[in-house]
Amino acid sequence: MTLVILIAISLMWLPVALLFLGFGEAKGTGAITAFVGICVVVSAFINAIQGDAFTGGLLIAHGLLYCTVAYALLAGLESMASVGNVSLTVAIVSFVYMILYATVIKNGYFTFAAAGYTVLTLEVWLNAYGKFSAKALAWSLIIWVPCGLLYPAFTLLAGKPLPF
Repeated sequence: MTLVILIAISLMWLPVALLFLGFGEAKGTGAITAFVGICVVVSAFINAIQGDAFTGGLLIAHGLLYCTVAYALLAGLESMASVGNVSLTVAIVSFVYMILYATVIKNGYFTFAAAGYTVLTLEVWLNAYGKFSAKALAWSLIIWVPCGLLYPAFTLLAGKPLPF
């Protein structure tokens, strides 16, 4: 389930990045962001019910952030501070996951991915407060689509091991 959700998340990250680069419009991007956010939240609960509350915890944090971003885009919020505040909280959650992946789970690739998610959500927080450019955030998202979402999803779906 989680691997499919990683692919779904890429369907949100890339359009948001393109929006920040001046391509697309807020309501259409908000719609896919809402659909992905709902899917991620539902999958978090499914993971927890199926006995994987660990993965569910990371998914719920990100899914709720995506729902918040969707609302901001669909409603046309003038201030993105609320999105930034949620993103800061998700950055903290992602940082804790990074530490757990490194020390308890001992999975190098997911440590790397959680570090990337931490950086991205810190960038969203900074962007919401005007301290990080939308263009730089867009390129970070574009880079992380293959590195943190598509590569691990398709590698594991193909039955191959992650590189480290």
